[in-house]
Amino acid sequence: MVVGEFTEETQVAVIGAGPGGYVAAFRAADLGLQTTLIDSADKPGGVCLREGCIPSKALLHVAHLMHTAAEAGDFGVQFDPPRVELDKLRVWKRSVVDRLCNGIKTLATKRKVRLIQGLARFEDSRTLRVEGGEVAHVRFKHAIIATGSRAKRLPESIMPADCFIDSSQALDLPSIPKNLLVVGAGYIGLEIGQVYAALGSRVTVIEALPRIMPGADDDLVRPLAARLKKQFEAIHTGAKLVSARRTGETVEVSFATSKGETKKSNFDAVLVAVGREPLSRDLGLENTKVTVDARGFIQVNAARQTSDKRIYAIGDVAGEPMLAHKASHEGIVAAEAIAGRPSIFDARAIPAVAYTSPEVASCGLTEAQAAEQGRKIIVGKFPWGASGRAIAMGRPEGLTKIIAEQDSRRVLGVGIVGEHAGDLIAEAVLAIEMGATAEDLAMTIHPHPTTSETVMEAAESVLGTAIHSLRS
Repeated sequence: MVVGEFTEETQVAVIGAGPGGYVAAFRAADLGLQTTLIDSADKPGGVCLREGCIPSKALLHVAHLMHTAAEAGDFGVQFDPPRVELDKLRVWKRSVVDRLCNGIKTLATKRKVRLIQGLARFEDSRTLRVEGGEVAHVRFKHAIIATGSRAKRLPESIMPADCFIDSSQALDLPSIPKNLLVVGAGYIGLEIGQVYAALGSRVTVIEALPRIMPGADDDLVRPLAARLKKQFEAIHTGAKLVSARRTGETVEVSFATSKGETKKSNFDAVLVAVGREPLSRDLGLENTKVTVDARGFIQVNAARQTSDKRIYAIGDVAGEPMLAHKASHEGIVAAEAIAGRPSIFDARAIPAVAYTSPEVASCGLTEAQAAEQGRKIIVGKFPWGASGRAIAMGRPEGLTKIIAEQDSRRVLGVGIVGEHAGDLIAEAVLAIEMGATAEDLAMTIHPHPTTSETVMEAAESVLGTAIHSLRS
């Protein structure tokens, strides 16, 4: 075999080995299709596993431990102030990532999925050119694009490249800055901000929109905002970044506040977390019939099939929400559709979770979205200040909220803020998918004492039968 001249043929070529791509490849292999998985990185798992979801949650766990130790004094338990050994923390974070990446490799081997490292580009609707790998070309019957997304950048005129780091770089823990500026108060910015605050940084946040976590339910954001005010040095909402320049070891940043005042401060590091954009450029899509919209998202139908019938697209590159679990589900749909099964993506609810402290989780419609759609609804809320388990944990700031259709009481949306809200939201997703009513949730016996009871109690609030709180 001569490097650069070898051509391989496969039934299904999957481009991108993230949570959408490797799931699609594994499902295709399980359905008996010869499958090749191509990724430019040396480890499978995508941004999510290597430098996003997984490492951030590993570090958030550390931050949670440190906050818990600090708050244990309220319970009569005293700890010495935690001491962070940064080198060991990096090694532990990498071990988590390596373990999961190796697990994917093992699963690929057992399924006989061919792994190729290299940068794939379409030469036509049947052929991929692979740069940097042992295979120069891959001929396929069907292809699945799962290239994911990357962090958005601000204009160079406002934020020069030498003045900031992105989320992937921040999760490498290059150092612990004394003063950290986070530009963007969405999920990623707030999660990483809390990590660095726990590790000792004084964190300032700038958000252009009127409040943190734009788009999330106000009732859910309120408890998080209250906690962040104690953890962060400052949070400036409705603020506009004006300029940044490096001044030796620090970055001088100017921004306009919501009151029209211009402030100038120096920071040891600046994290820019203003969203993500799809990785659809430089794929050679112009050599195919694939259609890309103005925002860079590949257009797909319910089966995740593009306008080029041989090519499918899933995950971040195929549209919002940009979530790993949505990508995985789409990967299964695409693989099954290629195999000839009647499979489409028709999820009624896609859960979203901010792994902040407290966590914020939601699915379905928010109260504001229901109002925009002119829906007649009834809202049930259960404050965690009335939850025995939440009080016993010292975390009573939570809330569980249910949006139900007024006449039928069918569950349309659920929001939860509190400890492990991300684990609790799955029950709500199932309820929406099954067309369950508030009565179904209220009559389901939940274990006591748990925070899962708050879902039952919120449903009782919808029905006007709440025992442990008054109906909102």
